[in-house]
Amino acid sequence: MKVTIEIDCDPVEARTFLGLPDVSGLNDHLVGEMKKRMDTNMAALAPEELMKSWMAVGAGAQDQFRKLMTAATANAGLRTKPSE
Repeated sequence: MKVTIEIDCDPVEARTFLGLPDVSGLNDHLVGEMKKRMDTNMAALAPEELMKSWMAVGAGAQDQFRKLMTAATANAGLRTKPSE
């Protein structure tokens, strides 16, 4: 036997029916807080600031990659060949 029940309701009605709390006030507060933080951090999204931060990270990453490759090639001679 197969029984199908279809319920047509909006999210508010479903929360009320299931006894879940209304979190719309909390959601509005969180969205407002995120908007405020985004507005205060918009200066960091300026193209000049982005390029400064990317170049600083890029130079450090290039140096770390070079050191990694140098260490890998130095250790390559210490490895033994797999037996055939």
